[in-house]
Formats: sequence, structure tokens, C-alpha cells
Amino acid sequence: MPKKEKVLHTIETHHMMKLYNEILANLPDGKIITAKIGLRWTIVVAETEHGPSCGLASTLDSKHDHKAKPTIPLAGNLASLSGLEMARWIKSETPTQRSLGCAAINALLPKHPAQWVTENAVHLILRRGKGKKVVLIGRFPFVPYLREELEDFHVIDQHPLEEDLPPEATPKIIPSAQVVAITGMTFINHTLSDILALCSPNAFVIILGPTTPLSQTLYSHGVDVLAGAVVDDIPAVIRTAGEGGNFSQVHRAGVRLILQTPTTKRWESPASGKQFPLK
Repeated sequence: MPKKEKVLHTIETHHMMKLYNEILANLPDGKIITAKIGLRWTIVVAETEHGPSCGLASTLDSKHDHKAKPTIPLAGNLASLSGLEMARWIKSETPTQRSLGCAAINALLPKHPAQWVTENAVHLILRRGKGKKVVLIGRFPFVPYLREELEDFHVIDQHPLEEDLPPEATPKIIPSAQVVAITGMTFINHTLSDILALCSPNAFVIILGPTTPLSQTLYSHGVDVLAGAVVDDIPAVIRTAGEGGNFSQVHRAGVRLILQTPTTKRWESPASGKQFPLK
């Protein structure tokens, strides 16, 4: 890695470590019941003060080397870790360990159903983005739909397709965006803090995807809405993810997509007319 890139990487990692430490400092502990690394999704189930809780995270692959140290040092004995010990793996340099760390965080985070709204994130992006500059970081299946519906819509992805932009465009395009929707994968790959720092103070910011931590801490970093997932049927989700299921399959097995809002101001869901909190 060239010297300049190495310095930038160090700064980015430092910013993310500060965010991770904030979230971990407010995270209650729990006993790990099981941890599964599926082809697409990593699952951690922890016993919390409110009973068993299941966290999801995208599975990041790690380079395989027969002569290297094991990717998961305690494989076969992960239940010997406390919830917080596993959650700290979010800071690891090993991608698959970060997936376990994120899933553990999502299992341990306290649930706040009073802040949940059952609405798909794409509808929120569409409603907030009409007539505005919208940037989506991460390619989602609904991208073609939003391209048709929004006049000023941009996608940034690590592997750009069609009209997508590469990651290098992020510092140029994010500061002027009025709505920014960020994949929860950025929480795992150590880039979320720097993306949030580029957002305008007036931008409406959403973090979305099943990996997204429903952490209250993120609201103090400029986030308006967390669009994440809640696991309702733990055994079915473990089985489906463990057998290589994609998100559509895991979703049907027992995952609910929700929007979590902070508790400061209020917004209205057009689907119900009901008032909900919103920053």
C-alpha cells in the first residue's frame, strides 16, 4: 500500500474505532448461545436479560491460506466467549471476525419497539428524495425502481455497474446530497464514520440493510433513521442462514424489516397517518 493510502487508511480506521468504542461502551453483556457463519449471513444468538436475542450480519469472506493462522481462532468453542468479547471482534482486521462481531452487537443491543416503524426503507427514500439530490451507498435490488422515480439519484458501490459511481466519487458527491442512504455494510468494513463526516448537517441520513446496528449512539453521529432487521423466528433463521440462504430466504424464514427512529421530533407515515418520532 502506498504511503499516502496507508496514512488515509489509518485515519479512517481511527475514526471507526472511536465509533465502535462508543457503541461497545453502552452495550450490555450476554452469554453466547450459538454462532453460525453462513454463506451469506452470519448469525449470533445471545442470552440477554430479556431472553434469547438473535443478531444478523453479512458474511465477509477472509482470504484462505493453509499456512496462515485460523480465520476464527476459537472455532468450535465460540460459546465460551461472552457477548461483549465477541462484539469486540468488530474491530478486527479479519473480515469474517468482523461479521461475527457485528452480529454479536446486533444480538446484544437493547430493543426499542416504541421507536420502530414497519415501513420499507425504499419507500422512505422515495418519499424523502422527491425533488432532491439522493445518494445511495451500496447497490440494492430496488436501485432500478429509484432510478425511474427520482430525478437526481446516484449510486456509489465498490463494484460499480451500469450508471453506478466508484468509491472514489464519495468525497465529491456526498457533501451536496440532501438525502444519503448508506448500506449497513459500511459498519463492518470500517468506512461508516468517514462517510457520515462527509454528509451535510442538513442532509437526511439513513443507514439501511439487515447488518445495520439499531444503536441509539448512531443518532448522535448525524443519522436520522436506522433501517434494520429484527429476527422473530430464531431457529428458522439459523437453519436457513446456515444452509446458505440469501436474504430473501432468511427474510421469509423469520426476519422483519423495520425503521427505527430517534425520540426527538416527529414524522408521519403516509401508510397509516400515524405520528412517529424523528430527528
